[in-house]
Amino acid sequence: MVEQDWLSERFAEHHSRLQAVAYKMLGSSSEAEDAVQEAWLRVSRADTSQVENPGGWLTTVVARVCLNMLEARRIRPEDSAGDLLPEPATAHASVQASVQAPDRADPEDEALLADSVGVALMVVLDTLSPAERLAFVLHDVFAVSFGEIGTIMDRSPVAARQLASRARRRVQGAAAESDAARSPKKEIVAAFLAAARGGDFEALVELLDPDAVAGEIRGAQEIATFFAGRAQAARLALVNGVPAAVWAHRGRPKAVFTFTVADGKITDIVIDGDPNRLDELDIVFLPADDRAR
Repeated sequence: MVEQDWLSERFAEHHSRLQAVAYKMLGSSSEAEDAVQEAWLRVSRADTSQVENPGGWLTTVVARVCLNMLEARRIRPEDSAGDLLPEPATAHASVQASVQAPDRADPEDEALLADSVGVALMVVLDTLSPAERLAFVLHDVFAVSFGEIGTIMDRSPVAARQLASRARRRVQGAAAESDAARSPKKEIVAAFLAAARGGDFEALVELLDPDAVAGEIRGAQEIATFFAGRAQAARLALVNGVPAAVWAHRGRPKAVFTFTVADGKITDIVIDGDPNRLDELDIVFLPADDRAR
């Protein structure tokens, strides 16, 4: 009974992450719930005496359940996920909660979200093999090591890395072709990053609204002074389908820069470094744009 209580507590503790893993893998909230329930049935009958990392172990079990469901879906394509993408209103609410977007909503984002939110998830579900899908989601979204991913799939870490790399190229290619990646906002964010990296103060001022806000910094001149010569490691990305910038270390996102644009000028820049919120975001890095260099 003590062991079962311990297991119930650990499962409840990691439930949100397990649900997120399942949803990213399957693209369906109902199927994700089924996967997590099936995982609970499996772990409740398992011997936990040798479990040293409950979170990793539970993630592995859920991932294996999802892999089986994806394989079954390939055999029965008519059973593919039904709620691949959230409704635009729901998606926008997610952005507001997860990235701490400013009070003034960006009108362009409303349109972009309807077309592009979850573009990575859509591509993964529609075009990748189950193994590629699992490797990409677990590594690129949840930072699971290739060694652990290889164990789940009974493959080597090198093979897991190759699967994720192949999936990543397809996802990035599709993201680059989305309406969001071709939007004026993407060009503005790319230009801002290029000017910041190059220390081009005048270009930064030109991109910013005179009354722009970036955290505690107010005014185009002050913001340009702060960013000039910085953002060297920030990369252009789609964050929940909207053009943004992401600073990552060793492939792990550490901060997200979201921009509000009005009349072609940046009015707000919000920086979010909360690891829990970052884990919930759908981040797809866009290929380097030589025109923005």
